[in-house]
Amino acid sequence: AEGNHSMVTQFILLGLTDRQELQIPLFAAFLVIYVLTLVGNLGMIVLIRVDSRLHTPMYFFLSNLSIVDLCYSSVFAPRMLVNFLVGSKSISYSASIAQHISFVVFVTTEGFLLAVMAYDRYVAICNPLLYNAVMSKRVCIHLVASSYVGGLMNSLTHTCGLLRLSFCGPNVINHYFCDTNPLLKLACSDNHISEILLVAFSGVIAMSTLPIVIISYLYILFSILRICSAKGRRKAFSTCASHLTAVTMFYGPVSLSHIQPSSRYSQEQEKISAVFYTLVVPMLNPLIYSLRNKEVKDALKRVIDWKNILS
Repeated sequence: AEGNHSMVTQFILLGLTDRQELQIPLFAAFLVIYVLTLVGNLGMIVLIRVDSRLHTPMYFFLSNLSIVDLCYSSVFAPRMLVNFLVGSKSISYSASIAQHISFVVFVTTEGFLLAVMAYDRYVAICNPLLYNAVMSKRVCIHLVASSYVGGLMNSLTHTCGLLRLSFCGPNVINHYFCDTNPLLKLACSDNHISEILLVAFSGVIAMSTLPIVIISYLYILFSILRICSAKGRRKAFSTCASHLTAVTMFYGPVSLSHIQPSSRYSQEQEKISAVFYTLVVPMLNPLIYSLRNKEVKDALKRVIDWKNILS
């Protein structure tokens, strides 16, 4: 690929800042974020696996969301942490392409999974009698598999657009990872087609997932308002509040980063929004779903009690 497309064999990642006095504090802060992400998401996956009461479609989707978040943050955090401590911040051309592929796969898959989870909540609240029939095990597996396939196809499309470009210098990326927009700005050849692919596919994916989320929650809202008891309304809303929070935190920053042409985008704005959806959101998701979810908290208590009995 290097021979066909460029004289550049590596890129330099500038990271979040070049101020030396901030490198150690930022390293400590993002190390804590990454450790919490690993512990939270691994804990959620194990908890859902070991507690049979959580073997439902909702928690099947949640465990896959935790898997994506775990892989997702691991694409960026380890190299980012190393770059805070070392003088050389280079990344090879092949490693940058691999990082870009992984990034687009997981960010797209997460978007699809959040839409699937919104549909799951719609069926559970608006058609509870049909829930087991509609959200069968086979349907759930197909929905999750389709999310991963959609992420892979979107990633391959973006990557093919990048591979046809030439990079002959400069090779400095004003970012902490190889995002699409910064790479397009460094291309020597015409990147018009690649930029159109970026905006078009990101727009299509957003327009195919966001309406599912919005329409599902509109129906959910109407159904909740028809519930007579205040306790019933609170219980119905509590099952959706966590997911609605996760959707808002994810789609906001992602929309700022990827559903607009690179020529109109501020690099500093991109870095701030990217930190949020690549590192902060994967850390917060398990906290949101555990702290606001009675079933998860009860499952955690049962696991702790079981360990106490064994000891």
